[in-house]
Amino acid sequence: MKRAFDIFFSALALLLLSPWLGAIAIWVMSDSRGGAFYGQTRVGKHGRLFRLFKFRSMTADDEGPEVTLGNRDRRITKVGRVLRRYKLDELPQLWNVMIGDMSIVGPRPEVPKYIELYTAEMLRALDVRPGLTDPGSLAGFDEGEELADAADPETHYLEIIMPRKVALQVAYLENATFLTDIGLIARTFLRIFKG
Repeated sequence: MKRAFDIFFSALALLLLSPWLGAIAIWVMSDSRGGAFYGQTRVGKHGRLFRLFKFRSMTADDEGPEVTLGNRDRRITKVGRVLRRYKLDELPQLWNVMIGDMSIVGPRPEVPKYIELYTAEMLRALDVRPGLTDPGSLAGFDEGEELADAADPETHYLEIIMPRKVALQVAYLENATFLTDIGLIARTFLRIFKG
């Protein structure tokens, strides 16, 4: 049932949003040098690697840490700030959902180098498809600002934020149902529009 919902929801959203997705792509390319999309290798279900897609929100030569320092990160473009505020940069991941790399609700996918630091308990988050939203991402909605205030952002992410976030993801898996997923989708929309 979950996979059927993912396919239906992502296909419908891509169809209905296609004019907006095209407009955002043009907006991104008109604001700064580089393409409209950004792809990054992430770790999916059972450790399978896949390419996660986003609208590009940073400069094309965005060398720097894996973590983003909220709106204070100098690599974020003008358009990128708007996209990130309303999570519009994440919309291309609907394609990842439709082709089966991701789910609508599930633990947010992490980069391989951070997965290597997971404990055995944390690795339980890889038992299911990663998702667009989960309790950990809702709790850490403004984690970029927290990182910007940290003396060493990457260390703060690895020692404080990542364990906290993954603990919430694993707790979600223990009680996940179709109804709890619908609740998380609703809470995510409310948080985006509130923010």
